[in-house]
Amino acid sequence: MTVNQAASTPHKLIVLDRDGVINQDSDDYVKSVDEWIPLTGSIEAITRLSKAGFLIAIATNQSGIARKYFNQRDLDAMHTKMETLVTEAGGKIDYIAYCPHGPDDCCDCRKPLPGLIKQIEQALDVNAAGGVMVGDSLRDLQAGQAVDMHAVLVKTGKGERTLAKGEGLMGVSIFDDLAAFVDDLLNE
Repeated sequence: MTVNQAASTPHKLIVLDRDGVINQDSDDYVKSVDEWIPLTGSIEAITRLSKAGFLIAIATNQSGIARKYFNQRDLDAMHTKMETLVTEAGGKIDYIAYCPHGPDDCCDCRKPLPGLIKQIEQALDVNAAGGVMVGDSLRDLQAGQAVDMHAVLVKTGKGERTLAKGEGLMGVSIFDDLAAFVDDLLNE
């Protein structure tokens, strides 16, 4: 299936990872609203998708909460900043799902498990199958593939490292960044 075929599904669901796809990532975690810095073109790309009629959801692992690197208030401020920037640009984020758990917490929402996407399906009353999952790590892609979403890898964030490993990328579309994916999807 091509990305354009995926986009022709009735619900037009696009699920985006956050760190490394929308904003700059850090191996030391993005811990505050000041550290949350959008990648060039990402806010505009989300706005273009929104204006084109796509449902936009975010699925993000945020184990920094469990690790006590930041708290819920910090995370809420980061998400408010992201949503405000998209709204001010004329777009909309329909839902944000996040996993606050650490890797040893045995939850069902930490990617690569599809729990966050299941939350998105329930919140938006939509079936994710046939939609698109955009991420910069293999676990993002695996979460989407677990529910039959088309996987898109961007080279931003950890994307170049993921690409260099070359594992699990069969059938995955690869783009330089979120803006390049949106350009291709919208045939511009």
